[in-house]
Amino acid sequence: MSNSPTSINRRHFLGQTAIAGAVTLASAQSIQAANRASRKVTVGVMGLQRGRALAVGFANLADVEIKYCCDADINRAEHGAAEIGKIAKAPEAVQDYRRMLDDKSLDLVVVAAPNHWHAPATILACNAGKHVYCEKPCSHNPWEGETMIAAARKANTAVQIGTQRRSGPTMQEAIQKLHEGAIGRVYEAQCWYTNQRGSIGVGKTAAPPKELDYNLWQGPAPRMPYTDNRIHYNWHWFWHWGNGELGNNGIHTLDICRWGLQVDFPTHVVSSGGRYHFEDDQQTPDTQTVAYTFDGRKSITWQGRSCNRHPLRKGEFVTFFGDKGTMEVDSNGAYTVYDLRDKQLEHVEAPNRGDREHMQNIVDAIRSDKPQALNAEVSEGHRSTLLCHLGNIAQRTGRALSCDASNGHILEDQEAQAMWKRDYESGWEPTI
Repeated sequence: MSNSPTSINRRHFLGQTAIAGAVTLASAQSIQAANRASRKVTVGVMGLQRGRALAVGFANLADVEIKYCCDADINRAEHGAAEIGKIAKAPEAVQDYRRMLDDKSLDLVVVAAPNHWHAPATILACNAGKHVYCEKPCSHNPWEGETMIAAARKANTAVQIGTQRRSGPTMQEAIQKLHEGAIGRVYEAQCWYTNQRGSIGVGKTAAPPKELDYNLWQGPAPRMPYTDNRIHYNWHWFWHWGNGELGNNGIHTLDICRWGLQVDFPTHVVSSGGRYHFEDDQQTPDTQTVAYTFDGRKSITWQGRSCNRHPLRKGEFVTFFGDKGTMEVDSNGAYTVYDLRDKQLEHVEAPNRGDREHMQNIVDAIRSDKPQALNAEVSEGHRSTLLCHLGNIAQRTGRALSCDASNGHILEDQEAQAMWKRDYESGWEPTI
């Protein structure tokens, strides 16, 4: 090969050009990354009960705009929009969720409608290329949870489930210490929820109020007459729309238990309890105990009492038991560690439960184009929600369930397995 000045200069020129090109590419990529990190994220919120707090929370994040407040009750949509208008640009109030999906500028949909809407709305949003923050429980039935995961993967969209304690800094610290062996091998978790809910009485069939589009409110659920004691909250206690206290509040504690124990799907589920406190229209248990067994010699127990507030353990939320000690965690993530003699070794207070951090987590995932970089990604949300579904199926059938440890599917019980999926109103079944 010639080493003439001409060839050397040419090689030097090409080398410098390559370096300059690499620097230019790196600079362009850096600029693109910076633009993504700072770009505005536009949000539409569906369901203005829990959704109102979420709308305010997202509106308080940097460079986030609430563009729509949506509720089948137009008064609630308008009141939510007015509240956001006090701190930022007022969003548009709409009744029909699909209006938001038609807006190509919308990045993120917050699904905080009743449970029977959670999965169908999420799947519709994924199909439209939108990211989703979906309130807990992620689904009304197990099939929906599996379908949500498939929809998110096909669209490559971020789907965060509203189990916000996954983003709480102190809760994360507590779980990390569990995984590092703070109490040895963790083999059992116990959790509970108590409240003092009143009777809902006996409802009467009536015409829906004029501000409510009852057809839209029902959405994917097969049609039922409007009854005056079910909307806007008591639908929780009817299987047609809700999942009882287990799905309403049990999901939060079960999610922490599963996270701490590092388990996915149970092998055995049993439930006992019923409606013991009031004789009224409610269908779901007000008193319930559910036990879950997992491979690896591990178990979880949940106890719920909706009509008697006395706590099982004052101040605590979840208790983990290990072969070297115990850890108690409260609802904000504060934790206390004990040795086997029950001597306190450590106590750490928690500043908050992680709501703001949880919302920021999905905004960051959207901006970084990393849709699965979430603290409560839909695949995790489905696993925890499935524990609620299996507990309720065991309760409703009155039988212990045997489950496939690889996916949670019910084994050798056709009646129970029939509850894996619901019937849908014609034309409303979720599809991908």
